[in-house]
Amino acid sequence: MSEAATESEPVAFNPFEPGYFDDPYRQYAVLRDRDPVHHSPLEVWILFRYDDVVRVLRDPSLSVEIDNAAPTARTQMFMEQAPDARERGAHSILNIDPPDHTRLRRLVSKAFTPKMVQSLRPRIEALVTEALDVMAARGRADVIGDLAFPLPFTVISEMLGMPEGNRDEVRGWSHTLTKTLDPILTPDEVQAALAAADNMLTHVQDVLAWKREHPADDLLSGLLAAEDEGDRLTEEELLDQVILLYIAGHETTVNLIANATLALLGHPGDLAKLRSDPDLDGNAVEELLRYDSPVQFSRRITLDDLDIDGTTIPAGSFVLTCLGSANHDRDRWGPSADELDLTRPDAGQHMSFGNGIHHCLGSSLARVEAQVAIGALVRRFPGLELAGTPERNGRVVLRGLEALPVTLG
Repeated sequence: MSEAATESEPVAFNPFEPGYFDDPYRQYAVLRDRDPVHHSPLEVWILFRYDDVVRVLRDPSLSVEIDNAAPTARTQMFMEQAPDARERGAHSILNIDPPDHTRLRRLVSKAFTPKMVQSLRPRIEALVTEALDVMAARGRADVIGDLAFPLPFTVISEMLGMPEGNRDEVRGWSHTLTKTLDPILTPDEVQAALAAADNMLTHVQDVLAWKREHPADDLLSGLLAAEDEGDRLTEEELLDQVILLYIAGHETTVNLIANATLALLGHPGDLAKLRSDPDLDGNAVEELLRYDSPVQFSRRITLDDLDIDGTTIPAGSFVLTCLGSANHDRDRWGPSADELDLTRPDAGQHMSFGNGIHHCLGSSLARVEAQVAIGALVRRFPGLELAGTPERNGRVVLRGLEALPVTLG
């Protein structure tokens, strides 16, 4: 979608447009200006303005439960290929409304308090140092395979108390499952996701059976024994929470570290500024989250007709809030919205972790992991440079990279 498109030409959200995955923000800008409350041919409504995104994410009258949505071609395809598809993940906090959401989030969130997360910083620092040592010995690296993936995967595995082994298998299942977040899926991708879901479920069931016999000081043991005002997790709730934590605990942080590193390599002045000022790490990560968000969309479902600036979205509709567009809205961020500014004073107001009651549970952990990893990487290797063309993951919702080859100088 060209920025030069005339006012009379129709506009549409189109992830198949050439260059979209390299830079979706140009397309977002056109839609934000021309059709900010967009009814997509993909049978979803998409919001592109910051204020609309914040309003919808904070609206307690909206739902995330799939049963409240009118059927679409996408949901029909799932149901035809897997009649039990609606039950897969239906009990995770990502897919339920209050009061169950409130109860489950309260049980799970105890492991993600700021105090608990800060207590993990020494372990995160040690893991980063180990990864950078291995990279230094080779002189070349893939930021994804050598740092961005193993760091958050190891951290969430240790938090949960998952056993070592079959890391590559779990990574593959997880990566396949996250593709189902995208608004466009082929039948083959649906089948692959269902197989990955079955494998992940069996893996977690085996781990929980072992953990019941061998409890320890970890999150899995805590969830198995959890009591909150006399309440416990049901077996379905337990399985769905563990699978969600396992996947979300590393997938989005992989993309955060990768996107941030690529952005810095493309902005040598900002890279030099960050390298010389460790005190900038915290705000830099906020700005890097805003500049190229690892999560581009968040979903809601209307229970009643919803009016957005004179446009009525019917009850039962899927509404995608475009977090990436909100993060580049000039009405919110000013004329520098598309620029990287590591000292931006209000960078932390980005929408990359969502908002409202479904605000990302692991946001504090992701921030610490990114601060440690990115800060250490750029200072350990002052000659860090791209060693080839980065490989985009081709995902609409979880924007990231498959490979980021670098030389270390």
